[in-house]
Amino acid sequence: MVDLAYVFAGFFVGTIVGLTGGGGSLMTPLLIFFFGVKPYMAVGTDLLFAAFTKLGGTVSFARQRIVPWRVVGLLSAGSIPACLVTLGFLHWVGPASPEVQSLMTTTLGVALLLTAAAMLYKAIRGQQLPRHLVAADEARASTPRHWSLPVLFGALIGILVTLTSVGAGAIGVTVLLLLYPMLPLPRIVAADIAYAVPLTLLAGLGHASMGSVDWALLAKLLAGSLPGIWLGSRLTQHTPDRVIRSLLSVLLAWAGTKLVLI
Repeated sequence: MVDLAYVFAGFFVGTIVGLTGGGGSLMTPLLIFFFGVKPYMAVGTDLLFAAFTKLGGTVSFARQRIVPWRVVGLLSAGSIPACLVTLGFLHWVGPASPEVQSLMTTTLGVALLLTAAAMLYKAIRGQQLPRHLVAADEARASTPRHWSLPVLFGALIGILVTLTSVGAGAIGVTVLLLLYPMLPLPRIVAADIAYAVPLTLLAGLGHASMGSVDWALLAKLLAGSLPGIWLGSRLTQHTPDRVIRSLLSVLLAWAGTKLVLI
């Protein structure tokens, strides 16, 4: 029964991701609150869960040729080094130490609160973005005011994701909305998913090297999430996106508050 519960949890989160493009932030609090998984193990397992699920999305977007690789490169230039530094810190202090466990839960709570706010922002403002631009305008739209801004925000997200497994989704999209306000929404979503793949994969493998990944649990979650994403992507045209995002932001805010107050 426990194995089926893990599969169902993966299916539930996968369906939400397929419906909204977000919702992956739910996995870590689900593992902690409902299954009693240790925070460091939940974070490490969720990182590889995110890497494998988002890889499929990246391949799909790449085939459609809508991934703005320049944007992905600038974000990765900040997030990958920050991820490596954070992994070095975790190796030094030990991921299972009480101090790191406390840091992870508190930072995870703050990250969930930020994600809830970002998701609510997307629910309110998401429809105001352009869907298409001509080639000349699109090139201009993918150029930030200064190259250092996406690198800096990428570094901050890299630290957050490595510590908590949260931040590469709704927070990443919100950052992209602020840095690239004229970039079409499909390309913003594609950039967010594409840069998250190497970041979550590197962070997940780093956690795995410290014994912070439950491989059997990961397989059960993926067994549920893959058909869930397939179903959610096909229901997305028949579901009120703003309602789902708003309800999801409330759920994430509740989980974040509970973690901060632990």
